[in-house]
Order: sequence, then C-alpha cells, then structure tokens
Amino acid sequence: MRLVHLDLKGAAPRISYLEQVFPLLSQLGANGVLIEYEDMFPFKEELEILRSPYAYSEEDIEQIQQLAELHKLEVVPLVQTFGHVEFILKHEKYQHLREVERFPNSFNPHIPDTLALLKSILSQVIEKHRRSTWIHIGADEVFHLGEGMDSKNWMSYNKGDTGTIYLKHIKEVLGFITTQYWGLRVLMWDDMLRKISVGALQGMVTLVAHICPAAEPFLTKYVESGFEAVWFASAFKGTTGPVQAWPPLSYHLKNHLSWLKVMQALPQLTPLRFQGIVLTGWQRYDHYSVLCELLPVGIPSLAICLQTLVNGGFTEETKRKVLDVLGFQSMQLEQSTCEGRGTFPGAEIYHMVEQVNSHLKESIIKALEEESAIKGWFSPYHRKRLFGNPRNMESFGSKVLKLHEDWESFIRDLHGHLERVYFPDTVEEWMEENVNPYLDQLRDLVRDYQ
Repeated sequence: MRLVHLDLKGAAPRISYLEQVFPLLSQLGANGVLIEYEDMFPFKEELEILRSPYAYSEEDIEQIQQLAELHKLEVVPLVQTFGHVEFILKHEKYQHLREVERFPNSFNPHIPDTLALLKSILSQVIEKHRRSTWIHIGADEVFHLGEGMDSKNWMSYNKGDTGTIYLKHIKEVLGFITTQYWGLRVLMWDDMLRKISVGALQGMVTLVAHICPAAEPFLTKYVESGFEAVWFASAFKGTTGPVQAWPPLSYHLKNHLSWLKVMQALPQLTPLRFQGIVLTGWQRYDHYSVLCELLPVGIPSLAICLQTLVNGGFTEETKRKVLDVLGFQSMQLEQSTCEGRGTFPGAEIYHMVEQVNSHLKESIIKALEEESAIKGWFSPYHRKRLFGNPRNMESFGSKVLKLHEDWESFIRDLHGHLERVYFPDTVEEWMEENVNPYLDQLRDLVRDYQ
C-alpha cells in the first residue's frame, strides 16, 4: 500500500480541491490516503468544542470517502491517542487530563477520564468511516511522559518506567478498538517503542501487528518482539523546518531512494512482511506551529516520490511520466524547480508561491536598502517627523510606487487562488507569515511618501 498523508491540522483543503487531487494521487500510484483530521472532524455532542470553525461537515466526510472509493483510494483515518493532542488539551474543559499541567501536548494516562474521552473520539471517527479496514492511532512524540505527579507516583508504586506507562495506555486503547470494532486493523508510529525492551513489546503483538518505523535499524527488534508486518514512513514535504515554504526536491527524492534500498533488503534482513509505506506531508509540526509547505506547492515533490516508489527508482522514464502528468517541460532537482505552465490542480498557487518565496523579500529589501535617495532623504528620521525634500524624493518615488503596485496586484491574484483551495483562516495565516512581513515595509514607505 502507498498512502499519501493529508495532515489537516493546518491548511485543510476545501472538498472541491480534494475532488481534483484524488484522481491525480491515483494516477501517480497512490492507493490510499491517511487522513489526520484533528480539529477538522465534525465532532458532535460533548465533543463539539473540539471542532474548528471551518471543520468539515458529516456530508463532507461522506463525500471524501466516496471520492476515494471512486479513485480506488483506501481511506485510513488517523486519531492521535497519546501525544500531539494540543487541539484537545488546550480547552479548559480538558485541561485536567494533561500529563503536565503547563503543557497541552500529552494525555495523563492515569486518569480514567482520559480513556473515556478517547473512546468517545475514536467511536465518532470510526463510525463515520465504516468502509475503512485500518485506523492509525498516532502515539508518537509523547512529550513529558513520566514528568507528571501521577506518573511519578505510579512508577514508584509499581516499580515501572515510562515505557511501562506507555505500553499500558496503548494496550488499553488497542483493547477498546479490537473488542468494539472487530477486524479493524491498527497502525501506529514507532518512535516511542524504540527504547522499550523486546520482552515488554511481545505483549502488544496480539493487538497491533502493524507499525510505521521511520528508521531501519529497529526492524530486527520488532521481529524478535513478534511483529508480523511492517510499514515504512517517508516524507514528501513538511520535515525540513517548521517555516519551510518550498520543498527541497532532491532531499525528498533521496529519502525515498533510501527507503527503496531498505525494502529491497527486507527479505534478507527479517521474516517481517512489508505491508506498505506512508508518504507523510506534515502541514504543521504541531497544533501551535506555523504552516509548512502548502499541498499544491508539495505536489511536484509528491509526484516524484510516488513514481520513484512505483518504478523502483528515479529513471529517465520516471522523470518523463512525472513531467507529463504535471504538465511541466523540465525539472531541476538540485534547484527544486519545475519549468513549464503546469496543469495539475493548484499549479497557479505553485508558481505564485515560488515568486513570493524567491523574489518578494529580495526585491523589497533591494528597493529599500540599496536606494541611496531613500537612505539619504527619506530615512526613518525624516518619515517620523514628516519632512523631506520633494526633489530628492521624486528620484525614487515612481520606482517604489511601481514596485508596490505590481506586488499588490500579484498578491490580490494569489489571494484569489488560495481562497478557491483553502478556508479564510489558512489564507490569512499564510499571508501574515509569508507576505506581510515584507510587503508591509513597502506599504508603510509608500504611505509615508504619499
């Protein structure tokens, strides 16, 4: 299986955009989507507080599944069940369920209300995904586990460690899923399992036989623990920095070429069955961080990575197929650029973000910092006191006004394209992070000049 991860804890696309993207995913070789809804799920009743103002409706969730079915994509919902639960624990209503009171990252597994809440959340998500044969329970990066008083007391009383606490909670979650939803298979990330002994892991295997390691040295350990099947987790965007706006193509290609080597070596290494790979595309590092690369901007990287997996390498033929499907003439992997108009959904956003990323800041700094007439006759001192020599001001005025007008017109266009794909909160956030810090300097200068 080749699942494309849709991380909706930031920049969740409108359904109309997914309608265009799903056929493309299928064409490029994906056969499933891993959907991390977070606050975009239409939680109801006592869980309604968890919904984003722009959350999908129940009809939207149904439409996503119909679209996936139409394009032969398996839908795997992802529900975080231990760490990365800021969208839950930020609410005062659930603050008492934090492992450490100051931090909203992770659940306190010792409070009965924690499991009760998780059962509620899992039930609502699973009930709306009755076609799905898999569920992913996250369970990665449980920061501060063992630091809360309840955990310290539990470890002291039971002579246990954080690994024991972790497994106990995960077994309770898995126990609920396997008894309530017979036959539903469970996936989880493996980073928290890496420090846990083989002996301790053996008890988990009857409940979850499928893990997603992000590193190959741990495979032997999982074999010894009795796991039967393994998934891998790569990345096509969202892993090279919390504020990354443009995916480095060669970096992500190399990541997939490395995984191919592991897949090819797997039969010699272990009796583990290789079940699939998740191509992660993180949209935020966590609920509170800023947006990483937008999905339309990441599509060329995704296309390269998917086709590399399908063809067992990145050959000329692979490259040609990617260019044909995306409507590009050529690509420069080291420069992370693709040339040509592009015919894929969101190609306009791809090109416009490239302009912002490579020229906006540079062109404004050049105009403001390198223009001697601005530095000499229109400095912050002049602007604050509202005086200046019109003769010298006119020498840079038309150039600055033209630059301002050109960028404002460009940004209006970009705004329109973004609004067709994203909800208003995403558009506002992306503009405030990537455009306004630079354009506002130019806007202020023009206002003062006028």
